[in-house]
Amino acid sequence: MKRNRFPAGWNEARVRRVLEHYEGQTEDEAVAEDEAAFQLRGQTVMVVPKRLVPEVTRLIAGRRSSRRIGSRRPNRALPPTARRTRRSG
Repeated sequence: MKRNRFPAGWNEARVRRVLEHYEGQTEDEAVAEDEAAFQLRGQTVMVVPKRLVPEVTRLIAGRRSSRRIGSRRPNRALPPTARRTRRSG
């Protein structure tokens, strides 16, 4: 029998709770939850080509881990122009 592997912080009980949550939702509850996600401050939703999803995920994970360790270095994976912010005016 193949042993299940879970991401850090996850276990079988947590996976079961998540499955129960989503499988027990009505369609209206699921739609309401999705719509609420678009209202969160400090986040955005965008369309990304499927082939770029692994790269975007890697960049986000790298950014989160650098914040946890207190690094103030810019993300080296981005080209220099992507690191700069535009100034209006």
